[in-house]
Amino acid sequence: MPTWFDESRLDDPGVLESVDLRLRTLAESGSRVRREAHEAATATAELIARGRDGERPRAVIAAGPDSRLLRAVLEPWCPVPFVAWPSPGLPGWAGSLDLVVMLAPEGNDHGSASAVAEAVRRGAQVVVACPQRSLVGEHAAGRDVTVLPTVTGDQLATAVVMLDYLAHVHLGPRADADSVAESLDEVATSCSPHRDLAVNPAKMLAIAMADTNPLVWGGSVLAARAARRLAESLRRTSGRSAIAGDAEHLLPVIEATRPQDVFADPFAEEVAEIRPLLLVLDDRADDPVVREQAGMLKAAAARHGVRVETLETDADAEVARYASLLLTGTYAAEYLRVGLVDD
Repeated sequence: MPTWFDESRLDDPGVLESVDLRLRTLAESGSRVRREAHEAATATAELIARGRDGERPRAVIAAGPDSRLLRAVLEPWCPVPFVAWPSPGLPGWAGSLDLVVMLAPEGNDHGSASAVAEAVRRGAQVVVACPQRSLVGEHAAGRDVTVLPTVTGDQLATAVVMLDYLAHVHLGPRADADSVAESLDEVATSCSPHRDLAVNPAKMLAIAMADTNPLVWGGSVLAARAARRLAESLRRTSGRSAIAGDAEHLLPVIEATRPQDVFADPFAEEVAEIRPLLLVLDDRADDPVVREQAGMLKAAAARHGVRVETLETDADAEVARYASLLLTGTYAAEYLRVGLVDD
């Protein structure tokens, strides 16, 4: 069934009240990060103290389905070999010299529980962020196993707990929970449903994407991760074929776009073509390659009449910038859902 976008719904109190639970869940992102950091503080301090005089592991293995987020943060920083292993089990070579870390926000995944049990059997040092009373928590029993207790089921908040530990043992960059939470709070304020669409970046972005198929691009590793997550949200909320990819994957889509007919009748009855929109996630990555790719994509978009929108962040740390971009984009995806109505 055809749909159209009614931007007046974005400031309609009655409509916004009907989606209050989803928007409130987004607004509470910062509080979930603070809560997880508080819950895990004692276990993290004990783990850091216990390993103060220990040697670095031979390798760090991030196991489980959420390992890709850890990879996005750690790969450029980790001073020892780092492997993300989202598949069930562990690499064949993993053993007692290695550190296995896992994010299990819900703690009920059988594959994650099996991987933890396998790591314990091989004698690896294991650190798992999961609910203590969960399937994964039950398998995380052993002399070299530490559970960082989590309670919210939030992937980002759980990741911040793990990254905080890894930063303290010099295996990753600083991921201060307060910094991440403050950035999320700032987004929640600026993108609040109570802010008029004229001064609300998420509502304005939703309007820009209303009649488009978004192409989401982030140049750095973390921005690219945020782009993939955002494209998933956009597909879920709009039913459109939003895609995320590297510059070489998105460029052919832009170049295949026919120039817009400036003489087309905007009031014609035929269904208008849904055109792509290039959405750039800018996390201020100071990399010449990233700048070159961004310039290439924007130039191609200008040649083919493809609109470009940019999401920016002023957050002061990598993980905080990732969180800020992702939450702003997720708010926009929810407002897109609100505005789209059946014809």
